[in-house]
Amino acid sequence: MDFIEKLTNFSNRIERIKGSILTEEATKTSIILPFFQLLGYDVFNPYEFVPEYTADVGIKKGEKVDYAILINNEPLILIETKSVNTELSAKHTNQLVRYFSVTKAKLGILTNGIIYQFYSDLEEHNKMDTIPFLEINLSKIKKETAEELKRFQKDAFDIKGILSNAADLKYMTMIKNEIAEQFKNPSDQLVKVLINKNVYSGTKTQAVIDKFKLIIQKAFDEYINDTLTERLSSVISPDTTSISLPKETSENILTSEEKDALDFVKEMLNTSLDIKYKKTSRYGYMQLGESSTKWICRVYIRKDQHLFTLHKFEDTNYECEYYFDEIEQLELIHDVIKDTFEKCCKL
Repeated sequence: MDFIEKLTNFSNRIERIKGSILTEEATKTSIILPFFQLLGYDVFNPYEFVPEYTADVGIKKGEKVDYAILINNEPLILIETKSVNTELSAKHTNQLVRYFSVTKAKLGILTNGIIYQFYSDLEEHNKMDTIPFLEINLSKIKKETAEELKRFQKDAFDIKGILSNAADLKYMTMIKNEIAEQFKNPSDQLVKVLINKNVYSGTKTQAVIDKFKLIIQKAFDEYINDTLTERLSSVISPDTTSISLPKETSENILTSEEKDALDFVKEMLNTSLDIKYKKTSRYGYMQLGESSTKWICRVYIRKDQHLFTLHKFEDTNYECEYYFDEIEQLELIHDVIKDTFEKCCKL
């Protein structure tokens, strides 16, 4: 059994027993010590794995960190533990910071038995960072984090290798968190960058920025959806008949209002080319054939005004968003719809 299989089995064990673990001591004996055993450490050897390691802080004597892993009688890793029912916070990190600064340790681990946060002194020598360079959630094992955890096995432990990779891991995590936040709530600065002169040439007032925030959030969702659709369609070739596709659900069935609007546009185009209707959870759309990059228009059916959007090209010199109450109002933009369709044909 390889390491990732062992880790997966251990994760399943935690899910089975965590409901019966009520204290920090129970967390230590039931989860934390077995976890370090899985990494290959002898948790019962006081010359290697020391419980209640003394880390006096200033005038405070008798301060103890829960565990220390020793190499050549010097603490290399400090481990501060909390109950499985405790949500790790800055308060707990600061506790570990104090211990770290008065020892020769190069790594700090803060854990509640399920979440393991790995720290070092990447920013300032002998002062532990307040942001972990690696976080492992044993209830959600990911292949890439499991591969990183392999570095902490006793037999494979290489402090230089861990620290040389730690900065990249830390900044990668921070950037991913920032991207996730921007997807949920785009900042004013990002909105200004995205609505450059090619998108909106008017004055970028706060009201304009607030309006585009909502549009950008939707654009992010649609871009991810379109990218996934394109990748899936590229790997499923016509002869892969053995592949079973997901069954259609209510989320990807066009509503009658969406279909009526798309039918109206299709009739307006009066083409013999292969027009496909597609559906996401928020809108229906029309594309040429099976290529998601050749989408022509999208229809958002809302309680108040409905929204109709057209594929925007670099040389498009007309608005690409239109609000309507009745489908027949789309006839007013007949020419721009035809122009967009013709440009999609050339993609």
